[in-house]
Amino acid sequence: MDRRSFIQSAAATAVAAAIPGSHAFAAATNSQPMVGMQVGAVSFVDEGVEKVLDVFQQDGAVNTLFIATFTYGRGIAGRQVPGQPLPDHGKQEYDTGSFFGGSYTKINPQYFKDTAFKSFRATDFGDYDVLEAVLPSARKRGMKTICWFEDVFRKDLPNIDQLQEKELSGNNATTVCFNNPNYRNWLLGIVEDWSRSYDIDGIMWGSERQGAFSNALNAHAGSSPSSPMRVTCFCQYCQAKAKERGINPERARQGFLELAKFVDASQKSQRPVDGYYVTLWRLMLNYPELLAWEMLWTQSLRDTYAAIYTKIKEVKPSLQVGWHIWHNNSFNPIYRAEQDLQAIAPHSDFLKIVIYNNCGGERMAEYIDNVGRTLYGDVPKEELLEFHYKVLNYQEKTMTEIPIVGLSADYVYRESKRAHDGLVGTKTLLWPGIDIDIPTADGHSKCSPEGVRDAVLAAFRAGSDGVLLSRKYSEMKLANLKGAGEAVRQVRKA
Repeated sequence: MDRRSFIQSAAATAVAAAIPGSHAFAAATNSQPMVGMQVGAVSFVDEGVEKVLDVFQQDGAVNTLFIATFTYGRGIAGRQVPGQPLPDHGKQEYDTGSFFGGSYTKINPQYFKDTAFKSFRATDFGDYDVLEAVLPSARKRGMKTICWFEDVFRKDLPNIDQLQEKELSGNNATTVCFNNPNYRNWLLGIVEDWSRSYDIDGIMWGSERQGAFSNALNAHAGSSPSSPMRVTCFCQYCQAKAKERGINPERARQGFLELAKFVDASQKSQRPVDGYYVTLWRLMLNYPELLAWEMLWTQSLRDTYAAIYTKIKEVKPSLQVGWHIWHNNSFNPIYRAEQDLQAIAPHSDFLKIVIYNNCGGERMAEYIDNVGRTLYGDVPKEELLEFHYKVLNYQEKTMTEIPIVGLSADYVYRESKRAHDGLVGTKTLLWPGIDIDIPTADGHSKCSPEGVRDAVLAAFRAGSDGVLLSRKYSEMKLANLKGAGEAVRQVRKA
């Protein structure tokens, strides 16, 4: 019996009792699924390494640490997001005066000779090295450790302008470019540093971005649509790569300028004569470079996956290497089409696919509101939501209800099952990301122990090889973490 088949079997009894309509599976073996926790350095500094690991093992049944080793964002590092309720552990104050971000491990300069970006050590805790602090205790407990980092940067960093993407407007973006050798060399340097310098078990990287076409249409969650003139990337390296692939950069630029006019008019409710959807298709037919440029960006991301994977395996073949797949995968059919799991799998030992159900309702509603003002401007929002449910193959509540109640455990099951089936025939393990207290707006859905438990059980029922408790421990309530632990222990006993 392979590992994926085991997980299905192990989850059977527990899930059958917890989720209506589930089916029992065959008897399980004694193997244990991966149960990961995303955690930043601040939690270990504030609460102590041993205490935090005690909580993880006792409350959450966690056996793998995903430590935020590099980021400039609050999504995976720092204390609770300012303004959100503080959890029932850790320091009861926000870190607005101390959080900066960067690398929470030491930097070995020999790995960064071929990049202009050399000064990125986090200053939040002086010379504190989170891996040095945590690895010995984790090893004694039999817990694995995976370095978890994302491509979130600040605009005020030394030489960061030499890595940044170029917007359609010609200005530098705050994001960095996969095709820029300064960024590519930095990525390869940091993973080589961690692979050689620490006794880790793996590395996970995430990029919550998409190409210019989807971004221009605001085809993502978020309440503040940006100008279509800010889409990326049109730098010299992307233009050179485009030419190598037979794409005319000037035609692409002209197409995106026309698309920007369309989006600007759409945001002002200025309906085209032939409607929004037809007019967009006319633009795509006249400028096929629009989709070609979108796919150029997507392929550049895949090329980055391959480069990182190859570098790590050259240094230490035993390390597990995988990727965080953005939540937009559950909302935007265009982005989902780009996330071809069979194409990604050859350079992936595992995938953390974000399947956050509690905050998912709020995010889905935001996505529908955004695209309902651009490419689907002719379609009433409720009908548009139903259309997305049909094409994405899950069914949840109405546009008004989903921000308040969130998405269900059935959503977690369906998205996990889809990813499981999409990976059939590959070596890649599936570890869905499970939402525990990811912030939502006042009055919107909040996590509960029962909701977390049911989401974890649903992921295992779908055949997942593990689960990754997300986004970060510093925003989780202990009762909700215990809900995850309850589910895992049911699976292990089944």
